[in-house]
Amino acid sequence: MTVSELISELSFYPDDMEVEFAYNYGDYWNTTVCKEIKDIDTGYVEYSSYHRMDKLVDVDDDDDDTDSDTDKKEVLILQ
Repeated sequence: MTVSELISELSFYPDDMEVEFAYNYGDYWNTTVCKEIKDIDTGYVEYSSYHRMDKLVDVDDDDDDTDSDTDKKEVLILQ
């Protein structure tokens, strides 16, 4: 999803509605929990075969197990 697509989707909701991030808690019941978004920032991610999704990477870390800098992409992160 791009910033433009996010803005478009959010335009259907009231300006004062709270926004939270939902994720699987990883417990026995596979509970979906929600957390308040407290920060919006940019960061770099790359695909992780182990996790089967993107993972946040430290571009300054020389000891990482990443394939190459070309696999990294900058994204907007909601935390």
